Amino acid sequence: MEDLRIAAGPGAPRGLTVPVDEFVEQFSHASGPGGQGVNTASSRVQLSLDLATTTALDEAQRERVLERLGARLSGTVLTITAAEHRSQRRNRTVARERLAAILRDAVQPQTPRRATRPTLGSRRRRLEAKRTRAEVKRRRRPPHAE
Repeated sequence: MEDLRIAAGPGAPRGLTVPVDEFVEQFSHASGPGGQGVNTASSRVQLSLDLATTTALDEAQRERVLERLGARLSGTVLTITAAEHRSQRRNRTVARERLAAILRDAVQPQTPRRATRPTLGSRRRRLEAKRTRAEVKRRRRPPHAE
């Protein structure tokens, strides 16, 4: 296997390169299609990367990734599992692609939400709908007997 290269983008202007020796790959039996081979072939792949010690990230990127992926981490280790294919090689490729996509998204700085206001037309439509609905409900009431 070779190093994992992640294309340049927001948060990583020169891209990222994760050295292959920082990955931990584990293989196990996968459930699902495969016929008789499903019980003998270890095609399921678990790809783990310790985000606290990887040399691919600088300190700012590391903080951002650890904060963003906190719920997915076990300590500081990110684990990706792939078992869709019958082939171990294809599952390894899928796991690496998933890891690259997750890191690419996690490294990007969040853009702050800009407060917006409803348009004049949408406010008018909302108030007109309220008036119409109130009128429908008013007409359903029995006549007021005095």
